[in-house]
Amino acid sequence: MRYQHLKIEAVELYQSAIKLKEPFVISLGLLDHAENVIVVIRTDRGISGFGECSPFKTINGESMATCFIVGHYLASALKELNALNIEDCHKTMNAVIYGNASIKSAFDIALYDIASQNAELPLYLFLGGSNSKELITDFTVSFGAPEKMAADARKIVDRGFPVIKVKLGGSIETDIMRIACIREAVGPEIPIRIDANQGWNTEDAIKILNALDAFNIQHCEEPIARWNYTDLASIRAKSPIPIMADESCCDEHDAQRLINLSSCDLFNVKLGKSSGFFRAMKIIKLAEQANMKMQVGGFLESRLGFTAAAHLALVSDNVIYYDFDTPLMFREDPVSGGIEYDSKGVVKIPDEIGLGAAMDAGYLSSLQHVIV
Repeated sequence: MRYQHLKIEAVELYQSAIKLKEPFVISLGLLDHAENVIVVIRTDRGISGFGECSPFKTINGESMATCFIVGHYLASALKELNALNIEDCHKTMNAVIYGNASIKSAFDIALYDIASQNAELPLYLFLGGSNSKELITDFTVSFGAPEKMAADARKIVDRGFPVIKVKLGGSIETDIMRIACIREAVGPEIPIRIDANQGWNTEDAIKILNALDAFNIQHCEEPIARWNYTDLASIRAKSPIPIMADESCCDEHDAQRLINLSSCDLFNVKLGKSSGFFRAMKIIKLAEQANMKMQVGGFLESRLGFTAAAHLALVSDNVIYYDFDTPLMFREDPVSGGIEYDSKGVVKIPDEIGLGAAMDAGYLSSLQHVIV
């Protein structure tokens, strides 16, 4: 039976810290654990939704601890509301506290899980998408010494991944050397994507991007500091490599600003930046209107969070790149259902109703948690 009203009866918050197989390093710092928060929303009709966020202190200004605390505020405000009125739930969350997009995204994912279950549809269909394209993820080479990065890239190719993503953001000479070593290690054909994570200044970005033109680079994510987005247009005009906005494109207002300034060629859409599906869909609509292509990615979410990302990727034909590799870096996988990784980077999405992914109950019972 489909309901018009599903009252939020309880919200469960869990702190989920999972060790990575090896440290994940970008220009903004090193991570050796995925420190995430799981949100479970229970309704009065027995339909429950799961969501997850992976806060990144140096990018969205949130941590597992802050998300856990702010999650208390949000859960208290959402209790008794209609889980199917997602717009109203977002208005309520925004009235409680400004920003905090990461933890809000976990609530949003859980709400969309509930709504699509209630509609008896897989989430991508509920969002207006279709499972009509192949999702192929890249795999990321962490920031480090050129020789180590080249060896890691060779291992990625040997595992069958057809695209490599490389973390940069250092000096001109060393970043060029990093890519030269990687290209020598993997050969001339396999595409390479680069991500500076805001690590360059404008002048250096232009020099590096032109120097890397010969290395078959698909695109470059966020070359300069997010606050310096007004310089992106000049970098784009002088770069032979397409520019993708990531940290500077969090919500639909950022997207419209970047479009108006002709700042970039592509957007990287992440649920953890946009507060979830509700605003990510607005970014996608603006990109479609501007005839811009997109990538869907994430932070250090488990397969739960990346199952949500995969559903989002099926919403638009303008989403052509997929960055879904971080669950493969985890030492353990506590997710039931959800996306599966096939050979050669292919990501398979479940055709179950709703999100199609949940956290194992035994795993959740072992975590620090609270029920609001």
